Amino acid sequence: MVSSVRLGERLAVQDFSRPVLAELRGVCKSYRHAGHLVTALQDVSLQIRQGECLGIVGESGSGKSTIGRILLCLECPDEGEVVFGGTSLAGLKGKALRQMRKNMQVVFQDPSSSLSPRLPVWRSVMEPLDNFPEIVPPFLSEARGSRRACAGQLFDMVGLSPEYLDRYPHELSGGQKQRVAIARGIALNPRLLICDEPTSSLDVTVQAEILRMLKGLGRELGISCLFISHDIASLASISHRILVMKKGRRVDLFETERIYDAERHDYTRLLVSKVK
Repeated sequence: MVSSVRLGERLAVQDFSRPVLAELRGVCKSYRHAGHLVTALQDVSLQIRQGECLGIVGESGSGKSTIGRILLCLECPDEGEVVFGGTSLAGLKGKALRQMRKNMQVVFQDPSSSLSPRLPVWRSVMEPLDNFPEIVPPFLSEARGSRRACAGQLFDMVGLSPEYLDRYPHELSGGQKQRVAIARGIALNPRLLICDEPTSSLDVTVQAEILRMLKGLGRELGISCLFISHDIASLASISHRILVMKKGRRVDLFETERIYDAERHDYTRLLVSKVK
């Protein structure tokens, strides 16, 4: 059954028969800070299915971004296992890790951090394809002979006109830069796109536009998405399921259409009450 979620737009039905793409199994992670051991994740398990958008919400320090970094192999878990496409990521190095990472791309909160100020933005968008020239996504097959034509096609997919190709990051608005970062994120047609607070620095109108665009791309390309946010309203408009984190622990996990069910955790209810 499809229901309308009051916090967001109408959601598609999640197909739970689809195979699992990425999985965390009992993952723990701690950091040493100022002489103390700080727990970032404690026994966290989750699954992301093919074509699914899984949202993760929680306050700052709840472990949301650590989950993304562990999936990207930027951090190693102290305990537990990370599996992607049926392959354990434990111990992957060198060429094997590089080949695995091409299937996972990331969009950060601050797009400027991934865009060179010295390059026109179309060249930054093309960097993933330059690093993996053997990859020819279906949506770029007709343009693959020209780097600039590929960038133009990617710009069109994220709602940017060709006039922005030769601009530099400082010449773009925050929303335009985030669209460029998303174009770069989908360039390799990855199996998983990790979005870490991608709309938190944007105004409400631009946030809604970016969320609609990401939702459309996920549906069109079949890309799985891990969407990390402190704003449960944003998650409700794009996610099939929402995982709630608090102090490094998973406290709730539910289909988005069941966000108001009586069995929701007290912390979930608190987050929802703040946006009614």
